Amino acid sequence: MSQILEGVRVTFCTIFFIYASWSDYKTREVSNNVWIILGPLAFTLTFLEIYESTLLPWYGMCVGLTVAFAMILFYSGGFGGADTKALMCLALALPFYPENLFKPLSEEISPIAKTFFPITVFSNSVLLAAATAVYMLIRNILWHWRTGEKLFEEDHSKESFVRKFLVLITGYKVSINKLKEKWHLYPLEDIEESENRFKRKLVVIPKDEDRNKIVDKLTKAVDSGKIQDMVWATPGLPMLIFLTAGLITALFLGDIVWICISLVFR
Repeated sequence: MSQILEGVRVTFCTIFFIYASWSDYKTREVSNNVWIILGPLAFTLTFLEIYESTLLPWYGMCVGLTVAFAMILFYSGGFGGADTKALMCLALALPFYPENLFKPLSEEISPIAKTFFPITVFSNSVLLAAATAVYMLIRNILWHWRTGEKLFEEDHSKESFVRKFLVLITGYKVSINKLKEKWHLYPLEDIEESENRFKRKLVVIPKDEDRNKIVDKLTKAVDSGKIQDMVWATPGLPMLIFLTAGLITALFLGDIVWICISLVFR
């Protein structure tokens, strides 16, 4: 019975996470109904499985710490609302690594995954998100070598090295038409005009509400010949996608941080 309940919890959690990731990617919104359904369902299934075992206090501790951690990330700006709710629901559904069903490819379940599985999922997701930064950097370097075009224009000469580097690892250059057509692309630069002065600046953290306004300004600048028809943009992948990837990776591969530590000290 325990194995069946564990299998149901893993299945439901994975399905809900995949759907939420798809919804977040397509619309940048996730209905609260997803978490309203998953949360109570996850708690009920987990409680039915462990309410007579010594794991119950650990369950309460895992849920409490995960909720506190998720709220800290939310109020510090590191997490969106959907990401926060997803991590909380994950704690309710899978507080511990489901070792009755899975054995990670690393062949060793980390101490953190055994008792605080959501933290393992979170750390995996952060590393996977960081891997996309490496991909972006390589993509931009190859684009520069292939086309011979400059990565940054003269207008960007006064931007700091840190700001330029953040743009290099989070975005790439696209035509203004592609930026307008692909709604999931967000501009990583903006234009300021005052008293006939024109200033082009990089934007490290794009905002949904500013997207269309900035795209319109960039379009006018391109059409008037003030800037070239290649601007910086980012696909802005939602963190929920990486949380889902982190969950799947944690189930089948294991705790990536623990694997790296074990390899270093082996």
